Amino acid sequence: MKYFSIYIPDAVTNCDGQTTQQQQAMQKFVEGAIARGEFIEGGGFLSLAQHGAVMRRVKGETQLIDGPYAESKELVGGWAMLNYASREAAIDGARRFLEVAGDGECMTYQVAQGPDSH
Repeated sequence: MKYFSIYIPDAVTNCDGQTTQQQQAMQKFVEGAIARGEFIEGGGFLSLAQHGAVMRRVKGETQLIDGPYAESKELVGGWAMLNYASREAAIDGARRFLEVAGDGECMTYQVAQGPDSH
């Protein structure tokens, strides 16, 4: 089953970017996930303020929200498309990811596939 996962780093304890050692640990983690057939695709995000946009539609009107943005604790740090046999395996994968990524939240959604998806 496919799962889509997003990571939100903790704004207080995990806001300064990764050290070289942490980058190497993450690379090793991703390589292991690829070897196990869990990792399909993923990556980190650049600054929303400089490289992205927030669009909002309210009561039929669409507008560009040009900052200030939500507190940094609510900004997504990265994403991944994953392959796991079960919800429990996806939860375990998120737990292992957080051990490498550090403090923050990892939200993992099963991807609906076909008309019988719930």
